[in-house]
Amino acid sequence: MSAERRHEEAERNPWRPGSYEPEELAEALLRGRIAGTVTSHDRHNVRWKVARLVAGDPDLQFGLTGLVGPDGPTAGEVLSMVSAEAGFDPDPLLRDDPVPIDPWKVLASCEAAGRRLALAAERGERVIAATGHPVGLILLYMSVGELLIECGAKLLTPMEAVPWLEDGKRREVRYLHGIGVLNDRASSIHTHRPDAMERMLEEVRPDLVFADHGFAGAAIEAGVETVSIADINDPALVVAKNLGRTEVVVVMDDNVRPEDYWACFQAIASQFDTD
Repeated sequence: MSAERRHEEAERNPWRPGSYEPEELAEALLRGRIAGTVTSHDRHNVRWKVARLVAGDPDLQFGLTGLVGPDGPTAGEVLSMVSAEAGFDPDPLLRDDPVPIDPWKVLASCEAAGRRLALAAERGERVIAATGHPVGLILLYMSVGELLIECGAKLLTPMEAVPWLEDGKRREVRYLHGIGVLNDRASSIHTHRPDAMERMLEEVRPDLVFADHGFAGAAIEAGVETVSIADINDPALVVAKNLGRTEVVVVMDDNVRPEDYWACFQAIASQFDTD
């Protein structure tokens, strides 16, 4: 590598829009275990979570209704839906094999998310961005949020620091660079529940939501257009997509090291006009 190229590499900030080859981004997803054969959840875990969803476990439904029931998809059908998004073999006879995530599918989904988010910026839309993963995904959301604002969108911050009780425990939404996370006033909380977004939507009706877990599920349930992120073992949002209730769901490992999601950001940012 030439000295000039080394200087260019050193100057690139992975959390600002830049010029990256697709192969470079795909390799970064594999290194960070966002995609690939070695991710956080094995086939046993994925099958278990699918079975819980089909059995009606509310923690797996993310606030969405109509996903399960006598006329709903079977566990095998849900597994096939997830496999189509992630790129693994849905054979029900496979029990202990890995459930690989295709990095090219991740990049394609991130680009689809980027196109809708870029359109929101172009239109000057009002957007709510929130995550139930206040550690893993927070840098990705904050960087996308900053890009949205720079390009013309408005990030809304409803219910900011307004407390309520959830199962007897204090809860509130706090915002980090415009990104909502659930909080107990002392610590941010990993959550699947839809309650926070339901309350946020009582205060304001955005044009678009960018979220995951129950934040995304509650928005889809309310009929708000939603761009979402889903882990391979959280099938509710994928089922909602297959039912035609939402269009863009990025399926990937959603809780690895925050810094490793820069490749997802670059794929999203590639769809924005930042010149």
